[in-house]
Amino acid sequence: MSTQHVDVLIVGAGLSGIGAACHLEKDRPGTSYLVLESRAALGGTWDLFRYPGVRSDSDMFTLGYSFRPWNEASSIADGPAIRRYIEETAREFGVTGKIRYHHRVRSAEWSTAEGRWTVTAERTDTGETVQLTCSWLSACSGYYRYDEGFRPRFEGEERFRGQFVHPQHWPEDLDVTGRKVVIIGSGATAVTLVPTLAEQAEHVTMLQRTPSYIMSLPSRDPLAQWLRARLPARAAYPIVRWKNVLSSTALYQLSRRRPALVRRLIRRLTEKQLPAGFAVSTHFNPPYDPWDQRLCLVPDGDLFRALRGGRASVATDRIATFTEDGIELESGEHLPADVVVTATGLNLLPAGGMTLAVDGERVELPETVSYKGMMLSGVPNFSMVIGYTNASWTLKADLVNGYVCRLLDHMDAHGYGSATPVAPPEGADAPFLDLAAGYVQRSLAGLPKQGGRAPWRLHQNYLRDVALMRRGALEDEGMTFQPRARAAAVPERTVA
Repeated sequence: MSTQHVDVLIVGAGLSGIGAACHLEKDRPGTSYLVLESRAALGGTWDLFRYPGVRSDSDMFTLGYSFRPWNEASSIADGPAIRRYIEETAREFGVTGKIRYHHRVRSAEWSTAEGRWTVTAERTDTGETVQLTCSWLSACSGYYRYDEGFRPRFEGEERFRGQFVHPQHWPEDLDVTGRKVVIIGSGATAVTLVPTLAEQAEHVTMLQRTPSYIMSLPSRDPLAQWLRARLPARAAYPIVRWKNVLSSTALYQLSRRRPALVRRLIRRLTEKQLPAGFAVSTHFNPPYDPWDQRLCLVPDGDLFRALRGGRASVATDRIATFTEDGIELESGEHLPADVVVTATGLNLLPAGGMTLAVDGERVELPETVSYKGMMLSGVPNFSMVIGYTNASWTLKADLVNGYVCRLLDHMDAHGYGSATPVAPPEGADAPFLDLAAGYVQRSLAGLPKQGGRAPWRLHQNYLRDVALMRRGALEDEGMTFQPRARAAAVPERTVA
């Protein structure tokens, strides 16, 4: 039985993977590819997360694809709308029929002699093992573990008679009507859940150990509304997209250069949306600078509105122990609870958990160095999509997926069979992700390293990356190219 072969194998059918397939369809027609997805549906994060009010924490003019306009009215979209957008994009570009569901990739091994990857996947519906080969392998599976979120153990939690819920696995039948809810956490998930659950619950408390920076953003972009009334969608979309890119970049750069100024600005905006006498210094005064951790956005100030209305409250403290009917804090305060939502974060899982090997030698990710934030030193014909931590994920995903097409074109034009990054001669020890968030810090030891300069330095700057990825040289000191291998046999090709 012959092994099926494709030019490009994409792992993951979420926002990144569908984007990668669309780039191949439009930039390299005729390239054979398949998309392997471990779950039963496309959409990735936006199909997995089903908690009430789930929404983007980036505006959809930058979270949307560069090549397909976002046409809905809301700029901050809910999960179902984003999932629908991904599905419609896949259908429009002819990607849907090239997705294989229930295929979890377990391992991939590169053979220099054959010039291709052998990828082993497990059928999650039947348990069957499947092998495919490809010339290029694109890991578009994000960086967190889909089957298990981060869930710390709390003192005395076994005594609690209520219900624990993690947002990553929200029960469809959970009804909080008339119940007391405590949400542990202060990140994007928590600030989304608070106003949504407060509409039904008796009361919702956001229990945070450390406050986050939170900013309100209009749910509908005024410029987008104005332009849509006067221009075709494809003309209005890039204008709004670039406006949002430039404004978010300016805020980030100002935060890095003048953190005290941005801190004061955010505080003034927060104070305006809270009732007089609210303990802003306690509950909305993070001990770190803006953008040391990701900024939380709330559409139309819905979190602040829930706090003003008394349907929700914030407690900033540490958990001493759980009781039968709630949580006792270190301050001595007791929070009554019927339902506790542990919005405590994610577990990182680089490359979807697959193992990589090159010519029989296992690739240890912490021993590799990232090249342009998308490839690994010593690993041929392999790319991975890791979005920005300070901006929309898709901005970086689009650049990486477009760069792969450029690189494949270059290899074809020069008769190269493989492209292999090399580590910088001076070594590298910078962390792969420069973010103080707990889920990142817990996992840095298992991630690749960064160098101190380009092309081994991951820029968190879309404007610089546009120049580097769309216009920059494909041959530089960080990349080597190898001639095509003389394989003993031509593998069977498939596009179905």
